[in-house]
Amino acid sequence: MTDIEYLKKYLDPNKLEEGIKKLEKGIPVQYIVGNVEFYDNIIEVNENVLIPRFETEELVDRVIKKLKNKKNLDIVDLGTGSGCIAISLAKNLRCNVDAVDISKKALEVAKKNAINNKVNINFYLGDMLKPLNKKYDLIISNPPYIAYDEEIMDIVKNNEPHLALYADNEGLYYYVQILKSVKEYLKKDYLIAFEIGCNQAKKIESLAHSYLHCKVTIEKDLSGKDRYVFIEN
Repeated sequence: MTDIEYLKKYLDPNKLEEGIKKLEKGIPVQYIVGNVEFYDNIIEVNENVLIPRFETEELVDRVIKKLKNKKNLDIVDLGTGSGCIAISLAKNLRCNVDAVDISKKALEVAKKNAINNKVNINFYLGDMLKPLNKKYDLIISNPPYIAYDEEIMDIVKNNEPHLALYADNEGLYYYVQILKSVKEYLKKDYLIAFEIGCNQAKKIESLAHSYLHCKVTIEKDLSGKDRYVFIEN
């Protein structure tokens, strides 16, 4: 579906002309429409949150398949953004879900999405694990992982929040921050699930082994690129 077709399908016809002008200015179609479908949920988005991607939907799907037979799960989504991951897990697993973001404006979007999708999520304002004080069965995160000198598409660089895109240390900063502190937040049988940059897998695997006695699995996305890291004991 082209962006114009997307606008015609999802945008109020009275706003179509204005929407096409915004599209011509390089504004992402999802921000113009104001929402996107993610794992059968309608997720509102604006310039304060990253637009959910198919790759992240695939991460959610794989986690649900891994944990679907378990119950009373304690889950936390770090860097929740729009809340799309947390909401999808809350709907499809027997669990209690916490979600954290450092952006107050992003949390406002996530909270609204949780209400709209009729799920109960505990939201925390803060930097990754820092506002939390309990142990989890699942810690999941699609953190900022783009290096500052990495080339990305103009439509992404010019519109989506840099706070949700870029990270120091060649994009590895937040993986380090999570893994070096994560042990005290993990239950005995745990799963850590990351979405990653396609060239970061081996470095993140090494990081995981340096902080945890664990098993690390690297999985590819539908394009055949390393995209997911699963860490478990």
